[in-house]
Amino acid sequence: MPTATIEEDDDGIRLDRWFQRHTKDISFNIVSRWSKSGVVRLDGAKAGPGDRVAAGQSLTWPEELPVPVATRPTEKPREPLSEAQIDYMRGMVLHMDAHAIIINKPPGLATQGGTKQPTSVDDMLDALQFDAPSRPRLVHRLDKDTSGVLLLARSAKAAAFFSKQFAGREAEKSYWALTVGVPKIPAGTIDAPIGKQPGTGGEKMQVDTEAGLKAKTRYRVIERAAGRAAWVEFLPLTGRTHQIRVHAAAIGHSLVGDGKYGGKESYLTGGISRKLHLHSRRLQIALPDGGTLDVKAELPPHMAESWQMLGFDLKLGDIEIVEPPPPPLKKRRLSSATSGNRRGERRSRGATEAPARPPRKK
Repeated sequence: MPTATIEEDDDGIRLDRWFQRHTKDISFNIVSRWSKSGVVRLDGAKAGPGDRVAAGQSLTWPEELPVPVATRPTEKPREPLSEAQIDYMRGMVLHMDAHAIIINKPPGLATQGGTKQPTSVDDMLDALQFDAPSRPRLVHRLDKDTSGVLLLARSAKAAAFFSKQFAGREAEKSYWALTVGVPKIPAGTIDAPIGKQPGTGGEKMQVDTEAGLKAKTRYRVIERAAGRAAWVEFLPLTGRTHQIRVHAAAIGHSLVGDGKYGGKESYLTGGISRKLHLHSRRLQIALPDGGTLDVKAELPPHMAESWQMLGFDLKLGDIEIVEPPPPPLKKRRLSSATSGNRRGERRSRGATEAPARPPRKK
Protein backbone atom coordinates (compact mmCIF):
# COMPACT_ATOMS: atom_id res chain seq x y z
CA MET A 1 0.00 0.00 0.00
CA PRO A 2 1.29 3.51 -0.76
CA THR A 3 2.58 5.33 2.32
CA ALA A 4 3.36 8.99 2.97
CA THR A 5 4.49 11.05 5.94
CA ILE A 6 2.57 14.29 6.54
CA GLU A 7 4.90 17.26 6.07
CA GLU A 8 4.91 20.37 8.25
CA ASP A 9 3.40 22.46 5.46
CA ASP A 10 0.31 20.22 5.41
CA ASP A 11 -0.22 20.22 9.17
CA GLY A 12 -3.86 20.85 10.06
CA ILE A 13 -5.46 20.44 6.63
CA ARG A 14 -8.29 18.01 5.82
CA LEU A 15 -7.40 14.54 4.58
CA ASP A 16 -9.25 14.99 1.28
CA ARG A 17 -7.37 18.26 0.78
CA TRP A 18 -4.07 16.38 1.27
CA PHE A 19 -5.01 13.94 -1.52
CA GLN A 20 -6.05 16.84 -3.74
CA ARG A 21 -2.64 18.43 -3.28
CA HIS A 22 -0.48 15.36 -3.69
CA THR A 23 -2.32 12.95 -6.00
CA LYS A 24 -4.02 13.25 -9.37
CA ASP A 25 -6.88 10.79 -9.32
CA ILE A 26 -8.00 10.45 -5.69
CA SER A 27 -11.11 12.57 -5.18
CA PHE A 28 -13.25 13.26 -2.13
CA ASN A 29 -15.66 10.50 -3.19
CA ILE A 30 -12.88 7.94 -3.38
CA VAL A 31 -11.50 8.91 0.05
CA SER A 32 -15.05 8.68 1.40
CA ARG A 33 -15.50 5.16 -0.02
CA TRP A 34 -12.16 4.05 1.37
CA SER A 35 -13.01 5.45 4.80
CA LYS A 36 -16.23 3.42 4.92
CA SER A 37 -14.28 0.23 4.33
CA GLY A 38 -11.47 1.30 6.68
CA VAL A 39 -8.64 1.01 4.17
CA VAL A 40 -7.31 4.59 4.41
CA ARG A 41 -5.47 5.07 7.71
CA LEU A 42 -3.55 7.68 9.69
CA ASP A 43 -1.00 6.16 12.07
CA GLY A 44 -2.89 2.88 11.72
CA ALA A 45 -6.28 4.32 12.68
CA LYS A 46 -9.25 4.63 10.33
CA ALA A 47 -9.58 8.07 8.78
CA GLY A 48 -12.27 9.96 6.88
CA PRO A 49 -12.09 12.76 4.28
CA GLY A 50 -12.90 15.45 6.84
CA ASP A 51 -10.28 14.40 9.40
CA ARG A 52 -7.39 16.81 10.01
CA VAL A 53 -3.88 15.52 9.42
CA ALA A 54 -0.89 16.39 11.59
CA ALA A 55 2.78 16.74 10.73
CA GLY A 56 4.66 13.49 11.23
CA GLN A 57 1.64 11.20 10.85
CA SER A 58 1.93 8.17 8.58
CA LEU A 59 -0.79 7.91 5.92
CA THR A 60 -1.58 4.73 3.98
CA TRP A 61 -4.16 4.04 1.28
CA PRO A 62 -4.95 1.29 -1.27
CA GLU A 63 -2.90 0.78 -4.41
CA GLU A 64 -5.92 0.50 -6.70
CA LEU A 65 -8.83 2.89 -7.13
CA PRO A 66 -12.27 1.47 -6.32
CA VAL A 67 -13.69 2.46 -9.72
CA PRO A 68 -12.22 3.86 -12.92
CA VAL A 69 -11.91 7.60 -12.55
CA ALA A 70 -11.29 10.07 -15.33
CA THR A 71 -7.98 11.77 -14.95
CA ARG A 72 -8.32 15.34 -13.81
CA PRO A 73 -7.07 17.94 -16.25
CA THR A 74 -3.65 19.04 -15.18
CA GLU A 75 -3.26 22.64 -14.10
CA LYS A 76 -1.76 24.94 -16.64
CA PRO A 77 1.83 25.60 -15.58
CA ARG A 78 2.50 29.16 -14.49
CA GLU A 79 4.72 31.26 -16.68
CA PRO A 80 8.06 32.11 -15.05
CA LEU A 81 8.07 35.61 -13.64
CA SER A 82 10.31 38.26 -15.11
CA GLU A 83 12.83 40.14 -13.01
CA ALA A 84 10.60 43.21 -13.29
CA GLN A 85 7.59 41.31 -11.92
CA ILE A 86 9.64 39.90 -9.04
CA ASP A 87 10.94 43.37 -8.14
CA TYR A 88 7.41 44.79 -8.48
CA MET A 89 5.94 42.28 -6.00
CA ARG A 90 8.80 42.46 -3.53
CA GLY A 91 8.56 46.23 -3.56
CA MET A 92 5.06 45.93 -2.06
CA VAL A 93 6.19 44.00 1.05
CA LEU A 94 5.53 45.81 4.34
CA HIS A 95 6.13 42.94 6.74
CA MET A 96 7.34 39.34 6.69
CA ASP A 97 7.68 36.71 9.43
CA ALA A 98 7.49 32.91 9.65
CA HIS A 99 3.71 32.92 9.23
CA ALA A 100 2.69 35.93 7.15
CA ILE A 101 3.64 38.40 4.48
CA ILE A 102 1.85 41.76 4.34
CA ILE A 103 1.87 43.76 1.12
CA ASN A 104 0.57 47.19 0.20
CA LYS A 105 -1.49 46.33 -2.88
CA PRO A 106 -1.64 49.15 -5.42
CA PRO A 107 -4.97 50.23 -6.96
CA GLY A 108 -5.72 48.66 -10.34
CA LEU A 109 -4.13 45.29 -9.53
CA ALA A 110 -6.65 42.47 -9.02
CA THR A 111 -6.17 40.13 -6.07
CA GLN A 112 -7.09 37.10 -8.19
CA GLY A 113 -7.18 36.65 -11.95
CA GLY A 114 -10.20 36.20 -14.19
CA THR A 115 -11.27 36.42 -17.81
CA LYS A 116 -10.82 40.19 -17.76
CA GLN A 117 -7.72 40.21 -15.56
CA PRO A 118 -4.51 39.46 -17.47
CA THR A 119 -2.46 39.47 -14.25
CA SER A 120 -3.09 39.54 -10.51
CA VAL A 121 -1.44 39.24 -7.11
CA ASP A 122 -2.19 35.51 -7.16
CA ASP A 123 -0.41 35.10 -10.51
CA MET A 124 2.79 36.58 -9.07
CA LEU A 125 2.97 34.98 -5.63
CA ASP A 126 5.98 32.90 -6.67
CA ALA A 127 7.99 36.11 -6.25
CA LEU A 128 7.23 36.06 -2.51
CA GLN A 129 8.10 32.44 -1.72
CA PHE A 130 11.58 33.34 -0.44
CA ASP A 131 12.80 30.51 1.85
CA ALA A 132 9.39 28.88 2.43
CA PRO A 133 8.69 25.38 1.02
CA SER A 134 5.75 26.71 -1.04
CA ARG A 135 4.39 29.97 -2.41
CA PRO A 136 2.27 32.08 -0.03
CA ARG A 137 -1.52 31.78 -0.02
CA LEU A 138 -4.25 34.41 -0.22
CA VAL A 139 -6.27 34.65 2.99
CA HIS A 140 -8.61 37.53 2.15
CA ARG A 141 -9.16 39.87 -0.80
CA LEU A 142 -9.34 43.50 -1.81
CA ASP A 143 -11.29 44.87 -4.76
CA LYS A 144 -9.17 45.61 -7.81
CA ASP A 145 -9.41 49.39 -7.34
CA THR A 146 -8.97 49.29 -3.54
CA SER A 147 -5.40 49.67 -2.32
CA GLY A 148 -3.63 48.81 0.91
CA VAL A 149 -2.95 46.05 3.42
CA LEU A 150 -3.30 42.52 2.06
CA LEU A 151 -2.28 39.50 4.17
CA LEU A 152 -0.70 36.37 2.68
CA ALA A 153 -0.11 33.17 4.67
CA ARG A 154 3.23 31.41 4.27
CA SER A 155 1.92 27.89 4.99
CA ALA A 156 -1.31 25.92 4.91
CA LYS A 157 -1.38 25.85 8.73
CA ALA A 158 -1.04 29.64 8.93
CA ALA A 159 -3.68 30.08 6.21
CA ALA A 160 -6.16 27.99 8.24
CA PHE A 161 -5.41 30.01 11.38
CA PHE A 162 -5.79 33.41 9.70
CA SER A 163 -8.93 32.31 7.85
CA LYS A 164 -10.54 31.48 11.19
CA GLN A 165 -9.59 34.93 12.49
CA PHE A 166 -11.32 36.62 9.56
CA ALA A 167 -14.34 34.29 9.67
CA GLY A 168 -14.74 34.85 13.41
CA ARG A 169 -14.51 38.65 13.06
CA GLU A 170 -11.38 38.62 15.24
CA ALA A 171 -9.28 40.58 12.75
CA GLU A 172 -9.65 44.37 12.94
CA LYS A 173 -9.57 46.19 9.60
CA SER A 174 -9.48 49.94 9.11
CA TYR A 175 -10.07 51.71 5.78
CA TRP A 176 -9.53 55.35 4.81
CA ALA A 177 -11.82 56.88 2.24
CA LEU A 178 -12.84 60.20 0.74
CA THR A 179 -16.58 60.77 0.60
CA VAL A 180 -18.61 63.16 -1.50
CA GLY A 181 -19.97 65.66 1.01
CA VAL A 182 -19.81 65.32 4.79
CA PRO A 183 -21.97 62.88 6.79
CA LYS A 184 -24.29 64.79 9.11
CA ILE A 185 -23.61 62.37 11.96
CA PRO A 186 -19.82 62.48 12.56
CA ALA A 187 -19.56 58.91 13.90
CA GLY A 188 -21.83 55.91 14.04
CA THR A 189 -22.66 52.44 12.77
CA ILE A 190 -24.32 51.62 9.45
CA ASP A 191 -26.43 48.48 9.87
CA ALA A 192 -27.90 47.56 6.48
CA PRO A 193 -28.12 44.06 4.92
CA ILE A 194 -26.46 43.65 1.52
CA GLY A 195 -27.46 41.44 -1.41
CA LYS A 196 -26.78 41.11 -5.13
CA GLN A 197 -28.51 43.61 -7.38
CA PRO A 198 -30.70 41.71 -9.86
CA GLY A 199 -29.67 41.89 -13.49
CA THR A 200 -26.01 42.66 -12.79
CA GLY A 201 -24.72 39.09 -12.67
CA GLY A 202 -23.45 39.63 -9.14
CA GLU A 203 -21.17 42.47 -10.24
CA LYS A 204 -23.11 45.04 -8.24
CA MET A 205 -24.54 44.89 -4.72
CA GLN A 206 -27.31 46.79 -2.99
CA VAL A 207 -28.95 47.28 0.39
CA ASP A 208 -31.55 44.53 0.61
CA THR A 209 -33.56 44.49 3.84
CA GLU A 210 -35.54 41.41 2.81
CA ALA A 211 -33.05 38.91 1.37
CA GLY A 212 -29.67 40.54 2.02
CA LEU A 213 -26.95 39.24 4.33
CA LYS A 214 -26.24 41.04 7.59
CA ALA A 215 -23.72 43.85 7.13
CA LYS A 216 -22.38 46.33 9.69
CA THR A 217 -19.83 49.12 9.31
CA ARG A 218 -18.60 51.58 11.93
CA TYR A 219 -17.33 54.93 10.72
CA ARG A 220 -16.00 58.28 11.93
CA VAL A 221 -15.31 61.54 10.14
CA ILE A 222 -11.65 62.46 10.65
CA GLU A 223 -11.51 65.76 8.75
CA ARG A 224 -13.71 67.88 6.48
CA ALA A 225 -13.05 69.96 3.38
CA ALA A 226 -15.84 72.51 3.97
CA GLY A 227 -19.00 70.74 2.82
CA ARG A 228 -17.36 69.40 -0.29
CA ALA A 229 -15.74 66.18 0.93
CA ALA A 230 -14.75 64.30 4.07
CA TRP A 231 -11.94 62.02 5.14
CA VAL A 232 -13.74 59.08 6.73
CA GLU A 233 -12.42 56.01 8.51
CA PHE A 234 -14.52 52.88 7.98
CA LEU A 235 -14.25 49.79 10.17
CA PRO A 236 -16.22 46.89 8.64
CA LEU A 237 -17.60 44.52 11.28
CA THR A 238 -18.69 42.04 8.60
CA GLY A 239 -17.12 41.13 5.26
CA ARG A 240 -19.66 41.51 2.46
CA THR A 241 -18.74 42.24 -1.16
CA HIS A 242 -18.33 46.01 -1.75
CA GLN A 243 -19.61 46.58 1.80
CA ILE A 244 -18.00 49.97 2.47
CA ARG A 245 -18.92 51.30 -0.96
CA VAL A 246 -22.56 50.21 -0.64
CA HIS A 247 -22.91 51.53 2.91
CA ALA A 248 -21.31 54.87 2.06
CA ALA A 249 -23.75 55.32 -0.81
CA ALA A 250 -26.63 54.23 1.47
CA ILE A 251 -26.05 57.19 3.82
CA GLY A 252 -25.94 59.58 0.88
CA HIS A 253 -22.17 60.05 0.71
CA SER A 254 -20.64 57.77 -1.92
CA LEU A 255 -16.88 57.39 -2.18
CA VAL A 256 -15.04 59.74 -4.50
CA GLY A 257 -14.31 57.97 -7.79
CA ASP A 258 -16.89 55.21 -7.21
CA GLY A 259 -19.00 55.57 -10.35
CA LYS A 260 -20.55 52.14 -9.80
CA TYR A 261 -22.37 53.20 -6.63
CA GLY A 262 -22.26 56.97 -6.81
CA GLY A 263 -22.74 57.71 -10.51
CA LYS A 264 -21.63 61.07 -11.90
CA GLU A 265 -21.90 62.67 -8.46
CA SER A 266 -18.92 60.63 -7.23
CA TYR A 267 -16.43 62.64 -9.29
CA LEU A 268 -15.19 65.92 -7.82
CA THR A 269 -13.85 68.85 -9.82
CA GLY A 270 -10.76 70.88 -9.06
CA GLY A 271 -8.11 68.36 -10.00
CA ILE A 272 -9.22 65.56 -7.65
CA SER A 273 -8.39 62.17 -9.21
CA ARG A 274 -11.27 60.19 -10.71
CA LYS A 275 -9.84 56.95 -9.27
CA LEU A 276 -11.59 55.22 -6.36
CA HIS A 277 -10.55 56.75 -3.03
CA LEU A 278 -10.65 53.67 -0.78
CA HIS A 279 -7.57 52.36 1.02
CA SER A 280 -7.06 49.48 3.46
CA ARG A 281 -5.02 51.44 5.97
CA ARG A 282 -4.49 49.03 8.87
CA LEU A 283 -4.83 45.37 9.86
CA GLN A 284 -4.61 43.95 13.39
CA ILE A 285 -4.71 40.17 13.67
CA ALA A 286 -3.44 37.48 16.05
CA LEU A 287 -0.43 35.35 15.09
CA PRO A 288 -0.42 31.53 15.30
CA ASP A 289 2.37 31.46 17.89
CA GLY A 290 1.00 34.29 20.03
CA GLY A 291 1.19 38.06 19.81
CA THR A 292 -0.57 40.39 17.42
CA LEU A 293 0.34 41.59 13.95
CA ASP A 294 -0.38 45.30 13.49
CA VAL A 295 0.53 46.76 10.08
CA LYS A 296 -0.31 50.06 8.37
CA ALA A 297 -0.01 50.94 4.67
CA GLU A 298 0.72 54.38 3.26
CA LEU A 299 -1.79 55.99 0.90
CA PRO A 300 -1.40 55.40 -2.84
CA PRO A 301 -0.19 58.40 -4.88
CA HIS A 302 -3.60 59.54 -6.15
CA MET A 303 -5.08 59.60 -2.62
CA ALA A 304 -2.00 61.26 -1.13
CA GLU A 305 -2.33 64.02 -3.76
CA SER A 306 -6.03 64.49 -2.92
CA TRP A 307 -5.26 64.68 0.81
CA GLN A 308 -2.63 67.35 0.13
CA MET A 309 -4.92 69.27 -2.22
CA LEU A 310 -7.72 69.32 0.37
CA GLY A 311 -5.36 70.28 3.19
CA PHE A 312 -5.87 67.18 5.33
CA ASP A 313 -3.40 66.55 8.16
CA LEU A 314 -2.29 62.89 7.97
CA LYS A 315 -1.37 62.88 11.67
CA LEU A 316 -5.07 63.07 12.55
CA GLY A 317 -5.69 59.66 11.03
CA ASP A 318 -3.58 57.85 13.60
CA ILE A 319 -5.42 59.19 16.62
CA GLU A 320 -7.09 56.18 18.21
CA ILE A 321 -10.84 56.10 18.69
CA VAL A 322 -11.45 56.39 22.43
CA GLU A 323 -14.81 55.04 23.47
CA PRO A 324 -16.47 57.27 26.10
CA PRO A 325 -16.93 55.53 29.47
CA PRO A 326 -20.45 54.29 30.14
CA PRO A 327 -22.59 56.67 32.24
CA PRO A 328 -22.75 55.79 35.96
CA LEU A 329 -25.72 53.70 36.97
CA LYS A 330 -28.47 55.72 38.61
CA LYS A 331 -29.66 54.62 42.01
CA ARG A 332 -32.80 52.63 41.70
CA ARG A 333 -35.81 54.71 42.59
CA LEU A 334 -38.59 53.06 44.53
CA SER A 335 -42.02 53.05 43.01
CA SER A 336 -44.55 55.43 44.50
CA ALA A 337 -46.57 52.54 45.82
CA THR A 338 -43.59 50.98 47.59
CA SER A 339 -42.41 54.33 48.86
CA GLY A 340 -45.85 55.15 50.20
CA ASN A 341 -46.08 51.81 51.90
CA ARG A 342 -42.79 52.35 53.67
CA ARG A 343 -43.77 55.85 54.78
CA GLY A 344 -46.95 54.35 56.17
CA GLU A 345 -44.90 51.76 58.02
CA ARG A 346 -42.76 54.46 59.57
CA ARG A 347 -45.82 56.40 60.69
CA SER A 348 -47.42 53.34 62.23
CA ARG A 349 -44.25 52.42 64.05
CA GLY A 350 -44.00 55.95 65.36
CA ALA A 351 -47.56 55.77 66.70
CA THR A 352 -46.77 52.80 68.88
CA GLU A 353 -43.51 54.22 70.18
CA ALA A 354 -44.58 57.80 71.08
CA PRO A 355 -47.43 58.64 73.52
CA ALA A 356 -50.53 60.30 72.10
CA ARG A 357 -50.91 64.04 72.64
CA PRO A 358 -53.58 65.08 75.21
CA PRO A 359 -56.65 66.77 73.75
CA ARG A 360 -56.50 70.54 73.60
CA LYS A 361 -58.64 72.42 76.11
CA LYS A 362 -61.41 74.51 74.63
